[in-house]
Amino acid sequence: MKAYVIKRYGRNVAFEAVELQQPALGEKDVLIEIHAAGLNVLDAKIRNGEFKLLLPYTLPLVLGHDVAGVVVKVGPNVKRFKVGDEVYARPADYRIGAFAEYIALNENDVAIKPNNITMEEAASIPLVSLTAWQALIEKAKLKMGQKVFIQAGSGGVGTIAIQLAKHLGATVATTTSKANFDLVKRLGADIVIDYKNEDFETILQDYDVVLNSQDTVTLKKSLSVLKPNGKLISISGPPDPSFAYEIGASWVVKLLMKLLSFNVRKRAKKFNVDYSFLFMKASGNQLSEITALITEGKIRPIVDQIFPFNAINEAMAYVETGRAKGKVVIKIK
Repeated sequence: MKAYVIKRYGRNVAFEAVELQQPALGEKDVLIEIHAAGLNVLDAKIRNGEFKLLLPYTLPLVLGHDVAGVVVKVGPNVKRFKVGDEVYARPADYRIGAFAEYIALNENDVAIKPNNITMEEAASIPLVSLTAWQALIEKAKLKMGQKVFIQAGSGGVGTIAIQLAKHLGATVATTTSKANFDLVKRLGADIVIDYKNEDFETILQDYDVVLNSQDTVTLKKSLSVLKPNGKLISISGPPDPSFAYEIGASWVVKLLMKLLSFNVRKRAKKFNVDYSFLFMKASGNQLSEITALITEGKIRPIVDQIFPFNAINEAMAYVETGRAKGKVVIKIK
């Protein structure tokens, strides 16, 4: 099969086309012929070497954390899927590899694709929707009538998180550029802040939840908009000790995460709010619940651009500009 790999870590490393064997199939695996794959900032960060401590992958490596396609083969103990099913998934860590013509995944990480969207739209959904779900529903336990501040509302996570928060009955504030005001308002944002010309910490107050996806400066400012016992959930770091224990990290990594998050945890304690780091996990069951929301029209995918498979380097460069509205996808079949 054709795949694109990185052979070393580095910011300017290009994806290289190679021929690989189709992946072997485990007893509970499904083999998916990939029609489309989503690109994420996470792919760029792994390529850059920023996650070597957390995710020590072996090189050369096929990246890609969002996949949509058709099941072409199933393992002997697969119960949920059959050949011909149209599916989508966020591959589990150490099983990533969507930038290829085929991928083998455990059936528990896979869901049936919503029938009212295209393969390219489906490929845009898994990672960002699972991130929003795990942040707002699992960690924050967001309830009707609460207030949530979702940063970068026109980005991949932001566009889905706004829709999910509105479905849950929350009041939503977000930041974006003026050019994207109409987009985030259509998605359901109640309060829209121009991050270039306005300071959100002077506008927002007494919020129940903040979903942080930006830098450390923004993270620290976000603490001040929360009410006492509010929750700040960060998907951009720094990782905290709870996360280190969750992943069974070595004592060295646990110590490092404790040190990296010390200042923000200390500051959160001063504001009497809860800080936690989220590194989302694959989940076919949660993705199936998201499928139902997409089918009902409660959540719709936002795709900025679709690139051909052989333009993967151009597609990743565009993702890294930070200007994409929603998601960037590569069409493989």
